[in-house]
Amino acid sequence: MEFITSNYAPVMFGGLIIFLLLGFPVAFSLGACGLLFGFLGIELGVFPSSVMAWLPQRLIGIMANDTLLAVPFFTLMGLIMERSGMAEDLLDTVGQVFGPLRGGLALAVVFVGALLAATTGVVAASVISMGLISLPIMLRYGYDRRLASGVIAASGTLAQIIPPSLVLILMADQLGRSVGEMYKGAFVPAFILVGLYVLWVVILAIFKPQSVPALPPEARIYREDNGSSGYVSLAVVMGISTAASIFLAAHMADVHTWWTGTEVLDVPTDEKVVTAMCGGTFIAFVIASINRVLKLGMLSRLAERVTFVLIPPLLLIFLVLGTIFLGIATPTEGGAMGAMAALVMGFARRRLDMPLLKQALGATTRLASFVMFIMIGATTFSLVFQAADGPKWVEHLLASLPGGQVGFLIVVNLMIFFLAFFLDYFELSFIVVPLLGPVADKMGIDLIWFGVLLAMNMQTSFMHPPFGFALFFLRSVAPDKPYIDRVTHKAIQPVTTMQIYKGAIPFVLIQLIMVSLLIAFPSLVTGSLDKKVEVNMEAVGAQMMDALQDAESYGAPGNDPFTSQPAPDAEQAPAPEGELAPPADGGYGSDDPAKALQDAMGSGSK
Repeated sequence: MEFITSNYAPVMFGGLIIFLLLGFPVAFSLGACGLLFGFLGIELGVFPSSVMAWLPQRLIGIMANDTLLAVPFFTLMGLIMERSGMAEDLLDTVGQVFGPLRGGLALAVVFVGALLAATTGVVAASVISMGLISLPIMLRYGYDRRLASGVIAASGTLAQIIPPSLVLILMADQLGRSVGEMYKGAFVPAFILVGLYVLWVVILAIFKPQSVPALPPEARIYREDNGSSGYVSLAVVMGISTAASIFLAAHMADVHTWWTGTEVLDVPTDEKVVTAMCGGTFIAFVIASINRVLKLGMLSRLAERVTFVLIPPLLLIFLVLGTIFLGIATPTEGGAMGAMAALVMGFARRRLDMPLLKQALGATTRLASFVMFIMIGATTFSLVFQAADGPKWVEHLLASLPGGQVGFLIVVNLMIFFLAFFLDYFELSFIVVPLLGPVADKMGIDLIWFGVLLAMNMQTSFMHPPFGFALFFLRSVAPDKPYIDRVTHKAIQPVTTMQIYKGAIPFVLIQLIMVSLLIAFPSLVTGSLDKKVEVNMEAVGAQMMDALQDAESYGAPGNDPFTSQPAPDAEQAPAPEGELAPPADGGYGSDDPAKALQDAMGSGSK
């Protein structure tokens, strides 16, 4: 018994592992382990019985947490957009744009995956939608099955890291940081990851062109009456839109200065990108609308189609992320606006009816309940684990690693990578992150950087063979038997599970490369964050003491507490009876305590 009481925290953690290995659901394993070791710890005298009295207050705190309302809002928004046919329209249109290029369909999947991630934030919806729509087309025109499977699964998992990601919401809650700051920190790394995916497809198109064939001419449906493809007018519209975006991004500080009335010298990168992108899109929308209303015939069918199909997701991105980055709305409010906008878009396009809405609401309720039960179990376990000095045990275990911060980050990411073979990001967020966050904070690691780093690593949990959920989602919609293609009327062989696994491996390696880049270059995350104002408290304290000492001289001969000038002498004419003589300088002197404190705060900030 003495061994158990002296090593209660590691014994408790080992008990949790046993519960999980026995196959119990994670939420109930956490709760049962916490309650069991809680009452056992009270009997053994490890901690007082009052510990369990704190549990109801903790559980009430979970239900009162406004931040977690963003989870059902963003989930509902994503499911409605997925069921309203937005993914189908995007894949069809973007596939036509890139189709003539080798690897064009794979590039279309990557770009559409990024757009769906920025509007839905739900991995399952993205993977299943792209698997149903684009996989048959890629198989029809001879794409390598491993690449087709890998690029669909990997592009679907972008919803893990591109805001409004659910895992970033949970990470911010567990680390005690702002969701908006977490979104800003993840913005640049997320799109670098998209660029790495594109780079891999381009490399394959150069060195293995037979695995990524171009779309044949007969499959290109948006053509003009004279037989031209319509790329010229599309390029012109894109050029005008890009020029407007670049001009807006370059003068964003001037726009802020005009809007607020105060001089603004610097604007965060994420805010520039979102606002400039939406400004350029608005210009393209105006051009296409004028062309359609006035029937000018300046734009090709392809250019008009691309413009009007891209408007809804980009509008939704600005409504959600733009308002968050600009500080107009909190993430919870942004999620609520996004869900409402998705409802309006779905009904306006006549793609959404009551049965589909009920399905989306049911799926949202199940996911929100799943998160709530895991949080209740995790809170129960965490309460008892902290009472048993578990955080100190974890800190001593990890803080003594060689290599300082870098050694700690490498070990932690290796641990997360291997745990992700068996646990998904919900479980990792609620079990592992609360143990690692305090240690990282004491080591001086920026918790926003740490959270984005772990979220990028957890993204691999969807891609790990053999337990990756994205692979399971794709397996559920990929053909498992030979079938006759409805367009070419040729026999198409099925996609095997092993081909899906092999296709995921290169993209898992790309994600690990991105994790390494984040460790090596923290500024990829921290450079997007608002600059912190630091205050030199020693300087503030010294000037406050000076001000107090000056104030103590009140009433001394020859001193006036409200002015640095000496008291009036006998030669100065007295003020009329009933009136106070004004200070000699007409205002407060330089020894005014309030002004001294204000000056101290100003001089102490960096």
